Amino acid sequence: MRYALKILAFGWRYIKNYRARLAIGLICGLLYALLNGGFVWAVSSLQERFSSNKKAVSIVAEPQDQTVPIGGEAVFTVGATGSPPYFYQWMFNETNLIGSNTNELLLTDVQPTNAGQYSVMVLSMTGHRSSSNALLIVTSGASTSVPTAYPRSGHVFINPNLLKEAGANLRQAADPWLPQVGNPVTWRHWIFLLLFLPGLLAIRGAMDYLSNYLLGWVGEYAVRDMRLDVMEKLSTLSLDFFTRSSTGDLITRINADTQNLLRTLRSAGPDLIKESVSLVTVFGALCWLDWKLTLVGLAIIPLCIGPVVFFGRKARKAMRSARAANVIQTSQLVELIGGIRVIKAFNLEKAEMERFRKSSRQIVRADMKGVRAKEAVGPIIEVVSTLGVGILVLYILYSPGSAKNLLSFFMGFLFFFQSVKKLSGIHILFEQTHISVDRLMDILREQPKVVDPIAPRPLPEFASGITLHNLDFGYLEKQVLSNVDLNIPRGFKLGIAGESGSGKTTLVNLLFRFYDPTSGAVKIDGLDLREISVKDLRQQMALVSQDVVIFDQTVAENIAAGKPGATRAEIEAAARGAFAHDFIMQLPEGYDTRVGERGVTLSGGQRQRVAIARAFVRNAPILVLDEATASLDSKAEAEVQVAIDRLAEHRTVVCVAHRLSTLKAMDRVMVLSEGRIVESGSFQELLEKNGAFAAMAARQGIFTSEA
Repeated sequence: MRYALKILAFGWRYIKNYRARLAIGLICGLLYALLNGGFVWAVSSLQERFSSNKKAVSIVAEPQDQTVPIGGEAVFTVGATGSPPYFYQWMFNETNLIGSNTNELLLTDVQPTNAGQYSVMVLSMTGHRSSSNALLIVTSGASTSVPTAYPRSGHVFINPNLLKEAGANLRQAADPWLPQVGNPVTWRHWIFLLLFLPGLLAIRGAMDYLSNYLLGWVGEYAVRDMRLDVMEKLSTLSLDFFTRSSTGDLITRINADTQNLLRTLRSAGPDLIKESVSLVTVFGALCWLDWKLTLVGLAIIPLCIGPVVFFGRKARKAMRSARAANVIQTSQLVELIGGIRVIKAFNLEKAEMERFRKSSRQIVRADMKGVRAKEAVGPIIEVVSTLGVGILVLYILYSPGSAKNLLSFFMGFLFFFQSVKKLSGIHILFEQTHISVDRLMDILREQPKVVDPIAPRPLPEFASGITLHNLDFGYLEKQVLSNVDLNIPRGFKLGIAGESGSGKTTLVNLLFRFYDPTSGAVKIDGLDLREISVKDLRQQMALVSQDVVIFDQTVAENIAAGKPGATRAEIEAAARGAFAHDFIMQLPEGYDTRVGERGVTLSGGQRQRVAIARAFVRNAPILVLDEATASLDSKAEAEVQVAIDRLAEHRTVVCVAHRLSTLKAMDRVMVLSEGRIVESGSFQELLEKNGAFAAMAARQGIFTSEA
């Protein structure tokens, strides 16, 4: 259980929001556990009523006035009317009466009558056919002090000052309803026998149901809140986190790991409380019956500890392997669905299925190791509990006086080891769950690299320009940008060209402050981006990217993503500006048509125009185009370029393009190579320089004469 506190402490930050239901569920669980001990007591009471009668007998005790010093002995002759006398020898010490012969009297209700005298109710005389209830007076001498503890049934010590009155009242109230061997059966006895034990079990079952339901409800809502926390944390993390994380791993953390924790909070948490209290309650009830017999029967408990610890470790290792394989398979599933066209085009179905089958085998093997570890504990506990029963029977054979509570002990052992078995299973579950909790805690501990300043400076409407001063940026020990100096005045249109990997997209990421520069600064209107809030910065900017993101929502909702709360009139105006209104109206439900996951019901050009409409409705003064037409055919590119040209009017534009023809309308073009600015000028000037830009243009069929 070493991980139980860690898991429950992690869950408490979410569970505490539902304290009322949690408290009621815990109370029901405690009542369920206490009723287990009550059931053992009920069986013991019935057995007692059926194994003795209340026939009037007379007891002869000689000598009546014998003085017995502390630690001394007294011999009494005890016998029932009409039976030969039986001799019993008893020893008296400071705290109790101890029977010294085999056929000992089983005593109950030992209490002081006056200084040095003790009233002892004889419950039975073991070793004889007849039983009796009668009063025996033991005189120990005037000098003997009244003991502070008294024997119950000759074995368990209780304080009669605390329990005498309650026990007497309970016996007096229950006596008319309890059947007794030798007495006539009444209607009360019928009601008791037919309703008492079933009623006790019904109440116990109701408490179990309510406890499981309420605590399960708390677990469901707590894990819901946890998922929301994880999603919120992911939304705040910087791009570098997503660069080094796999989609399959993140999906597994959000779904599988939280589901694993939910299973623990819903089942193991309540059972841990109920079974622990039940264990203590049943143990107390057994000790109340006969503490020596209880200790003998439970002496084998240490034998359960070793297997539970061993298989717990195996289950933990199996869970770690299963989770790793599950991450791999989830990533494969994302790739399979996202790349289904390529997979089909290259006949990769069998190869992908073989990859998926391999990861599935790894998951099954790891899961089955966990199942074997978990299921092996139960039979071991059962074998150990049976061994305990065998030891108990052997002890009873050598101590006949212990046989009177045999049925109660069997029932008690059944409840006790059932709780031990459940707690062992809970231990295995906690061992498995802590892997998931560690993974969730890793996410929640993650801190974004890009954070708002404690006191951000206000950013008014974009007025003067954007400046990049002595800018350097590196990632994973690789220098991406070096010593970049750039000034983009308001209303200026800047084109950025360069080979793949030259740092073009990284520059865009720094403009949006997806990353912070390693050294140097990016400024807007003279303010360092690190001095203003990210929200204020991005409110001034709109992005149209090559990787168009279309959500599984309506067309109107996709466009309105650029301006939450946009009216239908603003949405339609943006669509008209992006030349998207006509094709939208041809959709089955117009602007209210759901476009499917990733916009699969739209063509590439249509998706791009919806993205441009999203930038239109934002109406931001700074427009960033990152390879906006790179994935389109010539016809779609021409259509989209017209929309982009309209969007770029009266705005500051930063246009990153691999297709150089889209940069003709730029005021200036900057050429990057290995993270450095190698050329800068107008489109025509760069062609005439016959440098890096002209070489790229020539490879694309663009020559000076065409400019």
